[in-house]
Amino acid sequence: MNGPAPLRTDQPGAGGMKRLATGLLVLMIALYFTSRAFIPQYPALEWVNAFAEAAMVGAFADWFAVTALFRHPLGIPIPHTAIIPNNKDRIGNALSRFIRQNFLTPPVIARRMRRTDVAGAAGRFLARPSAGEGRMRAGASRLIADAFESLDDERLGGIAKGAIAGRLKRMEISPVIGRAMAVAINEDRHLPVIDKAVLYLANALDDNESMIRDMVYKRTSWILRMATVDEKIANSIVEGLRKLFHDMAADPGHPVRIKIEQQLADLANNLQTDPELQAKVEAWKVKAIDNSSVALWLDDLWQRFRKSIIDSAHDPDAVMAGQLGDVLQSIGKSLEEDERLKKAINRFARRTAVGAAASYGDAIVTLVSDTVKSWDATTVTERLEGAVGRDLQFIRINGTLVGGLVGLTLHALHHFGV
Repeated sequence: MNGPAPLRTDQPGAGGMKRLATGLLVLMIALYFTSRAFIPQYPALEWVNAFAEAAMVGAFADWFAVTALFRHPLGIPIPHTAIIPNNKDRIGNALSRFIRQNFLTPPVIARRMRRTDVAGAAGRFLARPSAGEGRMRAGASRLIADAFESLDDERLGGIAKGAIAGRLKRMEISPVIGRAMAVAINEDRHLPVIDKAVLYLANALDDNESMIRDMVYKRTSWILRMATVDEKIANSIVEGLRKLFHDMAADPGHPVRIKIEQQLADLANNLQTDPELQAKVEAWKVKAIDNSSVALWLDDLWQRFRKSIIDSAHDPDAVMAGQLGDVLQSIGKSLEEDERLKKAINRFARRTAVGAAASYGDAIVTLVSDTVKSWDATTVTERLEGAVGRDLQFIRINGTLVGGLVGLTLHALHHFGV
């Protein structure tokens, strides 16, 4: 990347206000010298001269103060000028600390989230795709797409993949697998799996019959091979296994099938109750997550998710159309009408936001400070000056007028001998 993306922060009329402030300064200079020249002929011009003199001084002083914030006045490197460019790193750190201490603390997030009906807003957003909400959805979609496209994919993806991997490592999967197996067994959903396994073994026997016969041939003595006993043994083994698989496939009450089902039920129970087995499964899970293949899978999962979010955000109307749109609208109505669901989702959103602030607040504000530090002095100057430029010119205008009024007051006090 060559630098930060262009960002329009200029306030409306900032350029015009700058010309007005400079014009007032020029006017006060002209008024001062003109009135001074005609005072001998028109003594009353002393009042105008006093106003113009003080206004000119005030205008110069405020011009210097405003200019010194962003650059050296007239290009002269006067000490303590160009304050913002020379201190941009310190400003970035101060800004990040300010955001962290005042916005990204768990108590602040919790108070804010208590007043925010996330579920209700999401429900209204999904349930009624009217013209107004369509514009809001389009704006929000563009914002989401821009955010996912502009944010550092490596850093954001690393956070997402790290969060998924961390969550998987903390989750105890043994009881989950055990309960899932128990439910499947109770509902006889394991029977098709056993049928497929038996069919697979039968096909594997047919495909590897020659290998079995070769193994028997190599393990029998030459005397038995001369008597062709090896062929009889191989035939017995192959036919016995083939009959076993056929009988298991045809008879749901076959003793071997019953034994397999009992072993599966025991495994389901042990996964939920046996600490030793649970520890082994958890160790296997951690090794699997740390495997490079799983890392590639997580990366592919993140990229698919990111692409789907961006594609959907670019075309929100397509997402809300068809059966998917009907489902989303149904979910939206449920979010609006079901108070228990709304309360649960809002609680989850609040806890998620608070947890994110506690876990990633430092990383977020570090991103802010690092971004400011990465900008060059010209970029920082242009963005900050553009953001507050109109108000800065008002300072110059006010300084000119207030200075003139102060000068006029001092002249009046002197004139009347006060």
